[in-house]
Amino acid sequence: MDIGRLISIINSYVWGPYMLLLLVGTGVYLSIRLKFIQFTKLPYALGLLIRHGRKEEGTGDIPPVQALTTALSATIGTGNIAGVATAIFLGGPGAVFWMWVCAVFGMATKFAEAVLAVKYRHVLPDGTMQGGPMRYISEGLGQKWLGWLFALMGSIAAFGIGSMVQSNSVAVVLKEHWQVPETLTGITLALMTGVVIIGGIKRIGKVTEKIVPFMGIFYIAGALAILCVHIHQIPEALSLILKHAFVPASATGGFAGAAVSQAIRFGVARGVFSNEAGLGSAPIAHAAAKTTNAVRQGLIAMTGVFFDTIIICSMTALAILTTGAWKSGLTSSALTYQAFETALPGTGGMVVTVGLAIFAYSTMLGWAYYGEECVEYIFGIGARMPYRFIFCLAIAFGAFQKVNLVWNFSDTMNGAMAIPNLIGLLGLSGILVRETKKSLRAT
Repeated sequence: MDIGRLISIINSYVWGPYMLLLLVGTGVYLSIRLKFIQFTKLPYALGLLIRHGRKEEGTGDIPPVQALTTALSATIGTGNIAGVATAIFLGGPGAVFWMWVCAVFGMATKFAEAVLAVKYRHVLPDGTMQGGPMRYISEGLGQKWLGWLFALMGSIAAFGIGSMVQSNSVAVVLKEHWQVPETLTGITLALMTGVVIIGGIKRIGKVTEKIVPFMGIFYIAGALAILCVHIHQIPEALSLILKHAFVPASATGGFAGAAVSQAIRFGVARGVFSNEAGLGSAPIAHAAAKTTNAVRQGLIAMTGVFFDTIIICSMTALAILTTGAWKSGLTSSALTYQAFETALPGTGGMVVTVGLAIFAYSTMLGWAYYGEECVEYIFGIGARMPYRFIFCLAIAFGAFQKVNLVWNFSDTMNGAMAIPNLIGLLGLSGILVRETKKSLRAT
């Protein structure tokens, strides 16, 4: 058996129905224990983001809002454009509903991750913060080997999903639409990333605070323009989503049809892949926040799932459904491109192309930090500068390489990160609930 086949088999388990059930099930369990905090405290959380997002309270590296934008820089990516389209292609319109369900419960999971990340974070010898699943698994559960395992898988995933795969995605898009040489794209992205990450989390935070709102508004504006053109099709699109979440979608046009089980499977899978709730990546960024209140940072963190999936993914889905592009037989970013170009000839395609490039670049910045913290946890802060250099080399190299094997392997590592992380979340849920009650009583 060749290695590619072996990795595909492992991937079928890592991202299979049992793992997805565990991810969503953990979100349901935490939602119940936290009394559905994602519903009762979402307005308060959005208010916190506005009132306290830029306040610097206590020890930490960056303001709370920069911790959020750093986390969002990694989650808002190709999953919002290509992932949503793939979910609809494989699972039909009903997959969007299950993406929403995944996001709703994922908000509780993301809240829990950030609270524990801040509570168990450590100050490194150079004064910077380090936190995340590796810390709360090791310190909270007392399972150092499991924390080390998470860090190992996170560091490996960073070189695939966080660097080579992203630069390759940008290079392919720019080559196809604007004839930009892949080598030039790779070198440019490597230099752009290196200039930012050489300054560490403080510079990453400052850059993501500017680029994340810009890219979000840029893409949403394009999607809103499409929905304005097809405003009369919005009720029908919403009806399709709700109907086919529970009723099979028949074949039509180039769409092959989909059972309800496919809608659930691919909706949940693409939802988890997009917002990363439960995978353990985002809490690494939130641990760097300058805050004295872990629960407050947790509330800010859970708004990230709201922005990523409920807003941006929904915009992509509605654009695909209202334009009728979902019946074209296309999938991935080509389907989203078709939807935007159909509604806004010339302009729409540019929005998707530029959006993919910016989203992928921001993902590199976020994952550069995630990988760095994982490597530091294993080897110490002396590994920081070599890691940054190698990470940028991987970006340049990945732009002109066949990365299917790298994608599958890093995808496996990315999904496998969830296993130790979920063990930590479930094992520390009692402490999480106590911390939450104590903090909210004081507000």
